[in-house]
Amino acid sequence: MRIRFVSRGTLSGYLETRREGCDCEEDLILFGFNGAGEVSYERELKGETGFFEQTARLSKQARAVVVCGCVTDTRGHKRKSAVVAEEGKLLGVSDMLNVVDGETGSGAAIRVYETKLGRMGVVVAEDLYFPEVMKSIALCGSDFAVCPFSKADEVETALLRAHAFCYGVPIAFCSTGYSAVADISGSIVCASPQSPFSLCFTPKKEYHLVETRRRGFYKKHRAGMR
Repeated sequence: MRIRFVSRGTLSGYLETRREGCDCEEDLILFGFNGAGEVSYERELKGETGFFEQTARLSKQARAVVVCGCVTDTRGHKRKSAVVAEEGKLLGVSDMLNVVDGETGSGAAIRVYETKLGRMGVVVAEDLYFPEVMKSIALCGSDFAVCPFSKADEVETALLRAHAFCYGVPIAFCSTGYSAVADISGSIVCASPQSPFSLCFTPKKEYHLVETRRRGFYKKHRAGMR
């Protein structure tokens, strides 16, 4: 899998670059929240803006999966979101589930997308701080996960490594001025401030049989059968 990270500049600007003869070949193009800014559903439906169309167009032009972070506006209700498109088709929009300090609204569901690259889980921005999100994505059989972010610090790198190791699913991360991939060993495979930045990466998953001991379960079961 060839991943192209765009941690600076906009999606429309990247489209213009490709029109000028960019010969890059990629399977996945991942933007942070720099890619779109704020997107109004109402204005998109009226045809006044065309962000969703641009995302689908880029995915068709590159014959790739495109994921771009943005803030979606539904009649004043704003959410941090990620738009996903593949080869000219808009696959959906994932919203951040967990809101920190009420800056935006919360979404409703975790999304795992069936793509030509495999099952792709999407962790939107600060959902990275909540292990249950990555755990759910792993339990849903994701082959890999992506995380568009706004501005990263050292803690995000630590969380990437921990989640990839604990849940056995590699994570591709893109924020403003910083991109990284964490693999299932808990290592950062590659990190770079460059934009755009490309990386060839083969996702691997890991499975183990985990056993635990608990008090009371066996006796309660036996008593219920009498």
